[in-house]
Amino acid sequence: MPKKLSDLTALVHQMAVSSAENVYIEVFNILFNPVRKFSFGILKSWELAEEVASDVLLMVWQQREKLITVKNIKYYAFVAARNKSLNLLKQQMGRENLSLDEIDFNIQLSSPSPETIFIQGEMKIKLERAIASLPKQCKLVFQLVKEEGFSYKEVADILNVSTKTVDAHLVNAMKKLAHILKSEFKLA
Repeated sequence: MPKKLSDLTALVHQMAVSSAENVYIEVFNILFNPVRKFSFGILKSWELAEEVASDVLLMVWQQREKLITVKNIKYYAFVAARNKSLNLLKQQMGRENLSLDEIDFNIQLSSPSPETIFIQGEMKIKLERAIASLPKQCKLVFQLVKEEGFSYKEVADILNVSTKTVDAHLVNAMKKLAHILKSEFKLA
């Protein structure tokens, strides 16, 4: 599995040039779960999130030649997933316009990162509860920056807000999480 964005970009380039299905399967395996998890945060349905993730990755395969010029395929996939998820919600609600501010996001820590490996058992449960108590946008910014590794600029583009707004949400999230966890563990 590629560890760097440049590795994923190289895989997409290889997939585009050779139309190699085995390379597409690698790209699919790398992107499917993060895209599905992000879509679930918007849609609140694993079934619909899986459908969105599958559609996005099918689009990656179908547009592989055009994607050679895309510098950050993960960012591209998340933007496509956001758009597909919002369009799906609009259809379900019978509305013309829908804002990310109107959606309640649900985030669960599931991918093993250094932080999640360290945080085990009771601490993980308390952290998930603390994250769940954050305001909607704070939760989403926290997920995109801390779990998915997007830059503030990329998150700002995905959410269609300014980088200062992303920074403010992340600062707010970190302060609230620190306060909640300090009180949970009875730290000064």
